[in-house]
Amino acid sequence: MKKILYILLLASAFTFAQKPQEQINTLLDNWHQAAAVADEDTFFGSMTEDARYIGTDETENWKRDELKEWSKEYFAKDSAWDFKKKTRNVYMHSDNKLAWFDETLDTWMGVCRGSGVVILTKDGWKIQHYVLSVTIPNDKIDAYLELK
Repeated sequence: MKKILYILLLASAFTFAQKPQEQINTLLDNWHQAAAVADEDTFFGSMTEDARYIGTDETENWKRDELKEWSKEYFAKDSAWDFKKKTRNVYMHSDNKLAWFDETLDTWMGVCRGSGVVILTKDGWKIQHYVLSVTIPNDKIDAYLELK
């Protein structure tokens, strides 16, 4: 029991010592990992109650709890979805309580782009808004438009 408390204290101290951009990167890495291992509590707990998730389909503009309901079947498996970060940029507002980011991800759909807004809450950084987009190389756009 003492070891567990010690580890938790160390983890808390490490998180507190991190700069805001590092905390946000940790949040987003853990959020993507939670989906990869179907950890519904961590995934949805990383989002504000009024968070929005904009998916790749034009109909996908989910409130957090709507996304949670829709994705139950995915989180009931060993993995909901597995997006791996390739790159990420984090931009801080001058008050250090608001930030936005963009990232590229390796996914089952190929390379996708995620972007969003995070806010500092009493419980730490949380995702307020997330947009997932499929990327299409410029030299393939005509073929894509033909398919569409």
